[in-house]
Amino acid sequence: MQSGIYVSLSSQIALERRLTTIADNMANVNTVGFRSTEVKFDEVLSKTGNDLNAKIAFVSQGNDYLSTKTGELAQTGNVLDFAIKGDAWFAIDTPIGQVLTRDGRFTMKDTGELVSTKGYSVLDAGGAPIQLNRAGGPPEVGADGAIMQDGRQVAKLGVFTADVRNGFLRYENSGVTTVDAPQAVVDNPEVSIMQGYVENSNVNGIGEMTQLIQVNRAFESVSALISGSESSMSEAIKILGGSA
Repeated sequence: MQSGIYVSLSSQIALERRLTTIADNMANVNTVGFRSTEVKFDEVLSKTGNDLNAKIAFVSQGNDYLSTKTGELAQTGNVLDFAIKGDAWFAIDTPIGQVLTRDGRFTMKDTGELVSTKGYSVLDAGGAPIQLNRAGGPPEVGADGAIMQDGRQVAKLGVFTADVRNGFLRYENSGVTTVDAPQAVVDNPEVSIMQGYVENSNVNGIGEMTQLIQVNRAFESVSALISGSESSMSEAIKILGGSA
């Protein structure tokens, strides 16, 4: 009976973890470039009693991972708005260092520097801030990220890949930092830049709401199971105590 309570508690911890990720996803359903967080749960087996073949299955606390599904692309017509087709990221220079983002809403400062909506420098493939000609013509950006002004290339948008399976941290909604160092994309036909577009959040609001209802119901069911187990244990103690 005690084992049943422990299994139920492990399930509640896992469900609470999933509720947290769903809440975060729902809060960013309209955040440009946001990629939803999913959780992978594993089964953990534990031996019980003297029987070496008898085992109890618990639920792990789960591991977060980012959904790689591309969000809907929205056309803006703004020459400094960009979206990435493929599994890659832009890079910006922030107070904590290089951060990856799918939010391609950039602007140009008076100095000609290309910056994010928060004013962070947008980086090229070498990790240097991108500098445009403020007095030049409208920038034209090719699929490879090359930025042209007045018929000549003045810079190139840095596009990076990163393996988030070994760990990542969120930074200001759509930004992420990774444990493994990002690698610049070079001549990858599966990755390209679209000028005049932005990528919306890839969160499916209806799907997340459905999961929220399912997880809440599961949490309530487990809570009821724990209460029932505790009641049964209390009754057993009373009966056994009375017969002693």
